Amino acid sequence: MLCKGHVRSKILVVDDEPEAVELVEFNLKQAGYDVVTAVDGTEALKKARTVLPGLVLLDLMLPEVDGLEVCKMLRRDPATAGIPIIMVTAKAAEIDRILGLELGADDYITKPFSPRELVLRVKKMLQRGPTAGQEQDTFKFGELVIDSPRHIVSWRGKQIELTATEFKLLLVLAQRRGRVQSREQLLRDVWEYNSLIDTRTVDTHMRRLREKLGLAAKFLDTVRGVGYRFVEA
Repeated sequence: MLCKGHVRSKILVVDDEPEAVELVEFNLKQAGYDVVTAVDGTEALKKARTVLPGLVLLDLMLPEVDGLEVCKMLRRDPATAGIPIIMVTAKAAEIDRILGLELGADDYITKPFSPRELVLRVKKMLQRGPTAGQEQDTFKFGELVIDSPRHIVSWRGKQIELTATEFKLLLVLAQRRGRVQSREQLLRDVWEYNSLIDTRTVDTHMRRLREKLGLAAKFLDTVRGVGYRFVEA
């Protein structure tokens, strides 16, 4: 039951299979979310830009424009770049999963899936906002600025567009600067998974984060065989 005054999050569900859409829509509505649907890539892009949903559930195999291309285009558009994307697909091969993450997806779930697990992943993703009671809201490391309340990262005064997951990954490392964070620890604290999934998910996001940071990536250090840490260069 939603409390009075609670703002219901809008979820954009993109899938060309009516049965899959019906299943996902039913379970999300039962969990208290508003649902908007699209049956192809073109419609998905249009609705994402007009509705600006809180999260997109995106199938890979779509008519018109496929899911990977939709993901790429959403990430390139400043208006939709920060919207969390969970890819939902029958493609379980590692190369498909890695490619989806590299193009900007925040999470990946394969068909057939448990509706309960899907709703849980959506809930976890939407909960990734600024943490209340943080000791420090804004971090400055030379010309790198991480503004936690506004979810903005800038380098030499220029804003860097990051996905919600990339931002949280950078923020967690900055908050624990100097301390090595294992891949398993990052999966728990950034992705909030109690049971470990493929730790290569962390490596994929780190690689993409470094590419976006450019020269500012000097603050991110790899500790071979263990994980990563933020160093004050």
